[in-house]
Amino acid sequence: MNLYFTGHGEKYAVEQTLLTLFPQERPVYPDTPPGGDNELELSFTRGAAWATARATLRRAGKTYHRQSRVPVADLSDSDPVQTTRLIRRALQRAFYRAAVDCLGTEPPWGMLSGVRPVKLPTRAMEAGATPRQAEKMLRELYRVSPLRRKLAMDCARASLAVKRDLKPEEVSLYVGIPFCPTRCAYCSFISASGSANKLIPTYLDALLEEIDGAGEALRKAGKTVRTVYIGGGTPTTLAAPQLKTLLDRLHTAFSLTPGTELTVEAGRPDTITREKLLALKEGGANRISVNPQTMSDEVLAAIGRSHRAADIRAAYALAREAEVGAINMDLIAGLPADTLAGFQRTVEEVIALDPENITVHTLALKRGARLRQEDTPLPDGTTVAAMLDFAWAALRQAGYVPYYLYRQKFMSGSFENVGWCKPGWASEYNICMMEELHTVLSLGAGGVTKFIGEGTVRRSANPKYPQEYLQNIHRITAEKAAWTW
Repeated sequence: MNLYFTGHGEKYAVEQTLLTLFPQERPVYPDTPPGGDNELELSFTRGAAWATARATLRRAGKTYHRQSRVPVADLSDSDPVQTTRLIRRALQRAFYRAAVDCLGTEPPWGMLSGVRPVKLPTRAMEAGATPRQAEKMLRELYRVSPLRRKLAMDCARASLAVKRDLKPEEVSLYVGIPFCPTRCAYCSFISASGSANKLIPTYLDALLEEIDGAGEALRKAGKTVRTVYIGGGTPTTLAAPQLKTLLDRLHTAFSLTPGTELTVEAGRPDTITREKLLALKEGGANRISVNPQTMSDEVLAAIGRSHRAADIRAAYALAREAEVGAINMDLIAGLPADTLAGFQRTVEEVIALDPENITVHTLALKRGARLRQEDTPLPDGTTVAAMLDFAWAALRQAGYVPYYLYRQKFMSGSFENVGWCKPGWASEYNICMMEELHTVLSLGAGGVTKFIGEGTVRRSANPKYPQEYLQNIHRITAEKAAWTW
């Protein structure tokens, strides 16, 4: 879509709204003047009493005009952050209103375009708002639909409950294992597969070095680890002795108590063995993921997985026999070759297995995903919406409650990913990480550490790719050891 701005330069805010409202469009800033089709003119002007954002949207031969106003008195030079926020909101609201006129419907999250919609009601309630007032804000100011408002409020309550229990000296820890047996067709993560897995021994040696450096820095700062998440990739691509070595080193380097939540993404059933599960249990893991994504053999083949639904059932049974702890299972709505009926069968079968956690993702196709590059046919937004509606109803009826959620770019139907749990089984790491409740120290290739301060987030990123990480490991370790907290 061609974008023309007058009186402002708020590219990012407008582009995020464009992505939400018209997910197939990309922003273009042409040198030619406006007056064609598939374009947006968005202006901001100040009068004596009111500042006005005006949107003119031209699409499919029709033109839509809308505006939004804010009192000039509220745009104070003494509070530039709030002023910028109000200007952005007015511009987004004008664009949103014109787009709704054009589309004839409102998106499920209304005007919200960010990754973390739960932060809004959480912050409102921390500032003294009642839950009713926080929900009213979502309804009236941001036009969020009833189902999404309920989701956000449920997750806000879970976030506040965890935050109340956090201690100032606590941090969370993420450890990345960027290796998989094969690469799924929807995947855009930085992970190596196939012959690249010969790097695993060298990578593990480097990771242990970084763990030692980071552990030294945390001990000097008097920090303790509240939760640990070993993700990837697929960490259980490592052999059982390698998993044992990794977990033993984490216990040596960091302050991990018996009550520390320690999650390992077992993920792919074709990497799960009894030996590995016992290594995880002996190493202190008390939460794992066995992720089917779908229980349809046809859909598994379409996304490039070599295993079948029977393998998922066998891996789940093995995990229960090993008594590792809580089990999470991931599902994805909107996969190629899937149907509403097929997704419904997947949800019902996974609920019948009775895991402590079920995470329902909406397919998001980022640039690195093969499905996007090949332009593979996918279920449409209406079908994905019906899939999610069914999952929510079935999960609530089975006694699960939502405890965290987030959104992504390029997501089918502009929906969301939601973590569901049995009461008392929420993953604290997922909440702390997604709601940015405290610092998350990230180790390994592609790890991004987030230092959470008083209203600030500071990031420090490791190199993305395993080879680059290996080449720079001594520098990375030295930097970690020298960090001040």
